[in-house]
Amino acid sequence: MAAWESARRSIPSPYSHPWLARAIFAFDKWLQRRQDVVEYSTHPQCLFRLQIGRSRQQLLLRDGTLLLPGQRIARLHFWNEQVPPVPEGGSTIRWARQMQHGIAISLRELVGYLASQPDLGDVAVICGDVPCGTQSQARQVAHIMARYGFETIFEEEPVRLGERLHRFGENILISLTVLARNSAALRADTLRRVRVPIYLSRQGLAERFGGARQGVAISEVV
Repeated sequence: MAAWESARRSIPSPYSHPWLARAIFAFDKWLQRRQDVVEYSTHPQCLFRLQIGRSRQQLLLRDGTLLLPGQRIARLHFWNEQVPPVPEGGSTIRWARQMQHGIAISLRELVGYLASQPDLGDVAVICGDVPCGTQSQARQVAHIMARYGFETIFEEEPVRLGERLHRFGENILISLTVLARNSAALRADTLRRVRVPIYLSRQGLAERFGGARQGVAISEVV
């Protein structure tokens, strides 16, 4: 037992600040329970968790899917523990391919999960708010997510004060997560991150990542 304990202590932590990482992930778990966010897949490369919420606006997607205010919607959240940390020197091709492959796997898993939940039959749209540093990066994110079928629809009305405070709190959590996982990757603009609102119809999700096309879909977008 002593030899095992000694060997376990000698294994270096993958985090810059292990104690902070434990605290942040514990807090993230608490938020997950409080907001009814579920881990819909056990795949080790799944990058998303899921929250069923209500739409606050009316939207018409490109494929004709109409989203009405109050209608249930599937909202994606990043699964922080499973997102590949950005290397110290910044994003690399290898890191980008890990992310792309993980997103494709996550969406394939989501198709199966939604199909296995009869009570979610009324959910017709999947959405998410992707945080990024600048408006220029926002355009890049929109372009990348379009490869998975998502379209970006920015809010026409000014963001409410409560939502701005909520996003600022999220930015603080993102900053602490980056600091804990890889402090060298922390940038000064983390607290000013903007959101890229992305939407994909459930029909479009199934067409791209469900059934016989799922293998093709992953190879096409990675």
